Amino acid sequence: MPSSAGPSIGTTTEGGRVTQVGEGQDADETTPPVMTFGAPTAGEILAERYELVEHINNDSAGRLVWRGVDVVLRRPVAVVMRYPGGASATEMLQAAVAASRVIHPNLVGVYDAIDEADRAYVVREWVDGQSLRDLVADGPFDAARATAVGNSVASALAAVHATGMVHGNVHPGTVMISDDGRVVLADARTDGADSQENDVRAVGGVLYFAMTGYWPHNEAPLRGATAGHGRAAIPDAVRDANGVVAAPRQVRAGVPAYLDDLTMDLLDGGIAPPSSDVLAAELARLDVPDDDYLDNSGPLRFAGDTGDEPSPLAAAGGRKVALGIAGLLAVALVGLLIGISTLGDDEDPQTNPVAAPSSSAPVTEDEPAAPAVRKLAISGARIIDPDSNDRAEVRDAEKVFDGDQDEGWSTQTYRGSGNFGNLKRGMGVWIDLGDQHTVKSVQVNLSDTGASAELFTGTVDAPSNSSGDDQILTAYQKNRIGQPFEAHDGTTMTFDGFDADQKYRYLLFWITELPPNGSGFKVGVQEITVQGS
Repeated sequence: MPSSAGPSIGTTTEGGRVTQVGEGQDADETTPPVMTFGAPTAGEILAERYELVEHINNDSAGRLVWRGVDVVLRRPVAVVMRYPGGASATEMLQAAVAASRVIHPNLVGVYDAIDEADRAYVVREWVDGQSLRDLVADGPFDAARATAVGNSVASALAAVHATGMVHGNVHPGTVMISDDGRVVLADARTDGADSQENDVRAVGGVLYFAMTGYWPHNEAPLRGATAGHGRAAIPDAVRDANGVVAAPRQVRAGVPAYLDDLTMDLLDGGIAPPSSDVLAAELARLDVPDDDYLDNSGPLRFAGDTGDEPSPLAAAGGRKVALGIAGLLAVALVGLLIGISTLGDDEDPQTNPVAAPSSSAPVTEDEPAAPAVRKLAISGARIIDPDSNDRAEVRDAEKVFDGDQDEGWSTQTYRGSGNFGNLKRGMGVWIDLGDQHTVKSVQVNLSDTGASAELFTGTVDAPSNSSGDDQILTAYQKNRIGQPFEAHDGTTMTFDGFDADQKYRYLLFWITELPPNGSGFKVGVQEITVQGS
């Protein structure tokens, strides 16, 4: 029962040792004991593919967490195992299946979910890093870093919410920050115990915790808001005699007034929160990578920009008005963000900082506006098949950009293995944008889950035959681009994180592994969409 790309494995550090945290809520004194009868051993290979290397720890729900290796793709994985399988593992397996519907850079990939009756296990991406809870233990984040984390979490939620699902488990222990700075949201629930609105309010809690080191959802509801799940390991926020949480600015000096207001609005049950995609757009607008550009003494704005108006939301003059205007402002951005990918967020929110005027170089009406992100027209496409002289499989390339997801191009059925039956290095779709363009994202809709693919670029346009296809593959494989997902088990792959200063005309979507389909392995590319300017 393979699935992917949703609730994730993150890491924490205990006694200097990196440990993977499995799905489920934070551990407490009621955590059930792990059933160790027939426990796996190091060196054992699961499903003829996943070798167990080291038992790392037991997760908060009593599951065994192992570090392993995918011996086929030769990459590290995390294996979360429950004894027994069957009915007792239903929630864990359902979470993995639901996760397969979403692929996003702020959600960690799930590679497999297998029930063997006596035990069940989920195989997921191995992530080196720490949880937000552990990082803030060393001191609260500054405004810019807290905003970046909030943006990533909101973006991940927007991807989840776009499918109609709820995460239901957003807190500092499930927000992971990898060693390379990637922020990922882990450990969704599937029991229907929460709502999308509470997910969004939890982003306010994440912002609050990042800036103060305290969690505002541990006790009574905040002014009418539904309380979050208990988090015994996270310090509760300071409250007054009526149980009302102190604002971040009351806890810690230097928090920008506007970010303080936005956070408290999200926690206020008397104010309807925005949708997760609108919140992600607003936080992306605020996201600034360098603290030196922030004036922390007042509304969040750029230092030295005292002659211009403050943030439109701060200028509204009141928190209850602020988010209403945020919704109006962000609607224009949301159309861009959702069209860019499953919800259209960069892997690292700080790679696209807001350009701000300085007092020495004010913006004038004569300065050209930045090009709007839009869907780019594909002028042509063809199938790349360098390891076969039979050209029957290269037909119907035009269907990958005709706007109809019900029709597309498909590989033939291969027997023996998903590696094209060990007959080919792979196959791909080469597309021509007609001219040089800045690319924001490439989204590929597939017929089945479980395929692996990469995205390349180049300048070669060789003849459409096996020799020409080989020239293209050889040249393009030197230039891997986009968010480097190596395996996608969802039906929608989104590549983003492109160099904003680079322009592209030719792209190659290269499939390296086919998913099982009936008695063999095959996949269809239903539609390719490119966003850029």
